[in-house]
Amino acid sequence: MRALLSRIHSPAAISTTASFLSASPAASRTLAPTPGPALVPLRLVRRFAAMAASAAEELVKGRVFPNGVAVITLDRPKALNAMNLEMDIRYKALLDEWETNPSVKCILVESSSPRAFSAGMDIKGVAVEIQKDKNTPLVQKVFTVVISSCYLLQRTLLAMPENGIGLFPDVGFAYIGAKAPGGGAVGAYLGITGKRISSPADALFIGLGTHYVPSGNLGSLKESLLSANFTNDPHRDVESVLTGYKKEPESEPQLEKLLPHIISSFSPDKTVAESVEELKKCNQSGDAAVAEWANEALAGIKKGAPFSLCLTQRHFSQVASAYGNSEHYLSKLAGVMKLEYRIALRSSVRYDFVEGVRAVLVDKDQANFSLNFLVTLQNPKWNPATLEEVNMGEVESVFEPLGAEAELSV
Repeated sequence: MRALLSRIHSPAAISTTASFLSASPAASRTLAPTPGPALVPLRLVRRFAAMAASAAEELVKGRVFPNGVAVITLDRPKALNAMNLEMDIRYKALLDEWETNPSVKCILVESSSPRAFSAGMDIKGVAVEIQKDKNTPLVQKVFTVVISSCYLLQRTLLAMPENGIGLFPDVGFAYIGAKAPGGGAVGAYLGITGKRISSPADALFIGLGTHYVPSGNLGSLKESLLSANFTNDPHRDVESVLTGYKKEPESEPQLEKLLPHIISSFSPDKTVAESVEELKKCNQSGDAAVAEWANEALAGIKKGAPFSLCLTQRHFSQVASAYGNSEHYLSKLAGVMKLEYRIALRSSVRYDFVEGVRAVLVDKDQANFSLNFLVTLQNPKWNPATLEEVNMGEVESVFEPLGAEAELSV
């Protein structure tokens, strides 16, 4: 079965702009665990579980049309379609069901709202559960979906800003980055700095999308998919439909123009500290565009947790080095996903994650009402606090294999 998905999976496929502000430490109390255990009758647990499943069906709606197109509609507009655990389970259940259904030819994922496609994972909920119990199975359950096609719209906004909340760019982004121009440098640049890609030209250039479709053609494209007659090669059929709607982006990819500087600053053999030094040199360039780019990259790095930055660099470097070597397990997406599962389980229970969520997501509402919001922007207390304090031995330990039965099966 071929899957047609209209996004890169979260937590960073964002189709609307967002501000990350922090202010009042009082807001962080929402992450505090409830003191003392509580006993709940089994019938209530079952009732709550049934209610959660029912609610998830309303938020993640699935339907298979007569011609074999299966449509998933994300319908949580007030939260910008952020995926909580129940939604994620529902989403995965639909995909599992359709994977073994021979009548399903392709899958289209859409949003019920024009405001956003999806803001990714409901990070605040995950952080709350992890702070209550570091052994929570939540992290193991909330993971990812593999994508075979992605079409881009004019308003598409893609980013991997996880370093800013003490995590790392996951869901196979290092694999995409390794295949991008620059021998992995572009991927490392985007992963380390959290740079947003808001141009279809740039997204196509680095392989985050396969086709560019103007927003005004979206309705017609969906109608064409729902009326298509699929053969034994649905992937080719989808390609044929998309070809009728795709356009060349109106602008040239800016990343292509900056590629030499990206390679010199973020090649796989460079540490984060070395990248910072190279960017400082670029910041003094007589070329205004290069200087501006370097300044933005330095600002992006400054927002990230030092441990996460070093972890991201190491991960992207390993995957980039393995690319093209068919005998290396990291040259395949499945191998990258297995490694990222190990990293996710370990990095999500570190202090930086809960602290990053507090500063960037929880306190931002308080910051919106602060006259000093520019001063309080991104104010997490990372541990370790600087790149120089990061223990690379601890970074390496995050990559170690899990127990045989604990590894991700892909």
